[in-house]
Amino acid sequence: MLENYLPILIFAAVAGGFGVVLMALGYLLGPRRPDPEKLSPYECGFEAFEDTRMKFDVRYYLVAILFIIFDLEIAFLFPWAVSLDVIGGFGLLSMAVFLGVLVVGFVYEWKRGALEWD
Repeated sequence: MLENYLPILIFAAVAGGFGVVLMALGYLLGPRRPDPEKLSPYECGFEAFEDTRMKFDVRYYLVAILFIIFDLEIAFLFPWAVSLDVIGGFGLLSMAVFLGVLVVGFVYEWKRGALEWD
């Protein structure tokens, strides 16, 4: 069984070693000339005006969670599209129901104003 996974293990070891070697070479051979301008905090062209530990609005997290949910649900379309010829009409009907539920949820969130960023 080990001989089945040995090429993958060798590939991972070579890739990891290659990455470590390149990072070490960059660190050793790269120029290091820090000055106050390079070491200063930079935010969109001007100095940061608030503390970095400020609290975010709850709407930010709500929009992020909704994006993740809808994005993951849309990811189910790719395997379905690849295997559509195998699963036939039943797969088409089940995906239509799935997309219907997805659209209903999206419209509900849209009407509730959860996607507004005021």
